[in-house]
Amino acid sequence: MRVLPPSFYARPALQVARALMGQRLMVRRGGVVRGGRIVETEAYLGPHDLASHSSKGRTARTEVMFGPPGHAYVYLVYGMHHCFNVTCGRGAAVLIRGLEQVVGPGRLTRELGLDLSFNAQCLLGPRVWLEADERWHDVVRGPRIGVEYAGAWAQKHYRFFRAGRR
Repeated sequence: MRVLPPSFYARPALQVARALMGQRLMVRRGGVVRGGRIVETEAYLGPHDLASHSSKGRTARTEVMFGPPGHAYVYLVYGMHHCFNVTCGRGAAVLIRGLEQVVGPGRLTRELGLDLSFNAQCLLGPRVWLEADERWHDVVRGPRIGVEYAGAWAQKHYRFFRAGRR
């Protein structure tokens, strides 16, 4: 196991989103470790990106996005699904949209037991961490999903996934 270092996250969100493809997200909950290989990500560049939560400025909810890179940003959507992001600093983050065998950010967090108690956790463990695994070369880009409110920012090709997968 090789935990990704803080320097991995201290880069532009687009670079981090691409580099996360093929790495492993691991979670320890109740003594049980679960995880999987990341197969889909989505980059949010910071306050100037109208699809990013940080575009509304620093709030209690987004404070972790403005802190040091390499922390979890977890939030609740539609009052029932949690979404898990990794922070890149300066208001930027990367949403983990899917793991092998688990498609969809809400299903991913439910499967791994990720909830608001993981928000702002350092990604070096012991509760949640990312491990180096493979570097995939068959990664493509497409528009982000579910951010139509952001106008032209919704159409930016900031979503990464394996070729042949959606």
